[in-house]
Amino acid sequence: MNAMSKRDILIHPDPRLKKRAAEIDAFTPELRQLADDMLETMYDAPGIGLAAPQIGVLKRLIVLDCVKEGEGDPSPIVMVNPQVMWASDETSVYEEGCLSIPEQYAEVTRPAEVEVRWFGVDGAEQSARFDKLWATCVQHEIDHLDGKLFIDYLKPLKRQMITRKMQKLKRERARA
Repeated sequence: MNAMSKRDILIHPDPRLKKRAAEIDAFTPELRQLADDMLETMYDAPGIGLAAPQIGVLKRLIVLDCVKEGEGDPSPIVMVNPQVMWASDETSVYEEGCLSIPEQYAEVTRPAEVEVRWFGVDGAEQSARFDKLWATCVQHEIDHLDGKLFIDYLKPLKRQMITRKMQKLKRERARA
């Protein structure tokens, strides 16, 4: 088994974050390695979810773990080709952030519960129902696979303000 390695996280605006990711059709050791690297990157960031497009890989793969440090053992989930099969009419509002939009948060309304079907890195089909933070996180990450960011749910002015902050951050990092 190769050692896990951290990957660079793309910062918005980046055209790769707006593209639809491709379905995964082969369950290879490389896919398992990619999932491991993504978990390592997510935990290091630190974050609770990461989609492959955020590290520049346009494939339908997400990782998530909404167990906060000190609240229990890590509970990482790796989802290949995840799909929301059902969503509740009831909604919930969470203050969302994104590793590709660092230090920016905004309230987003989403279905309170979702049922998701996906494949593990071993190719086994799985499904589960998620609520609370897990429901928000899995929807946020699946959005990434469709080229959608949490700021796309915001009013244009707020979205533009955040985008300008990210452009400034990228310029500052480029100079550093």
